[in-house]
Amino acid sequence: MKNKVIRTILGVSVLLGSLSVNAEERPMGFFVTSVGMGKGADLGGLAGADAHCKKLASAAGAGSRDWRAYLSTEEDGKRGISARSRIGNGPWYNAHGMLIATNPTDLHLYNKTITLETALDESGNRIKGRGDKPNEHDILTGSMDDGTAYFPDETDHTCNNWTSSDKGSAQVGHHDRHGGGNTSWSSAHPSRGCSQEGLKITGGAGKFYCFAAD
Repeated sequence: MKNKVIRTILGVSVLLGSLSVNAEERPMGFFVTSVGMGKGADLGGLAGADAHCKKLASAAGAGSRDWRAYLSTEEDGKRGISARSRIGNGPWYNAHGMLIATNPTDLHLYNKTITLETALDESGNRIKGRGDKPNEHDILTGSMDDGTAYFPDETDHTCNNWTSSDKGSAQVGHHDRHGGGNTSWSSAHPSRGCSQEGLKITGGAGKFYCFAAD
């Protein structure tokens, strides 16, 4: 009986040790910002958005990683910077250690894992989606469905490269995969404006995706 108890205790210890190792091998590399920056789509450009990702990740104990906002930009006469080119090669896990994608192709071409249940904030909390009050499922991206920047056109897709809180528009994705007849997490529809109120009208709060690029 004594030997059986010892074996049981050792077995539990081995199991706990295994879980600990697995957790360490799956550090958080993806989250939706729990809060926007309070100025609509004026994020202070890519640098300001990246800094916001870093700040939130640091508060959650993951500040040592190289955090990048999943945002594209626009340029005259050529494509701007693409969100998918900013976020590294993966894999990425959420705050609960759930695999989001193994690489950029998996993330954009085959991805079915970004949902209301998995697109969590930096602390592992769910982001409000369609049916919640308020709905905050519009996530800023400025990107096409495959994560690339738009070709030059007459439409503002990035609220003047994330510096406008007034005129313009920003392409948004739906983290909950619902609404508007478009289930894309990265490119569902344009916002009605760049102000905080303009983003709220269609179900947003100025939040965006953050990925670890290291």
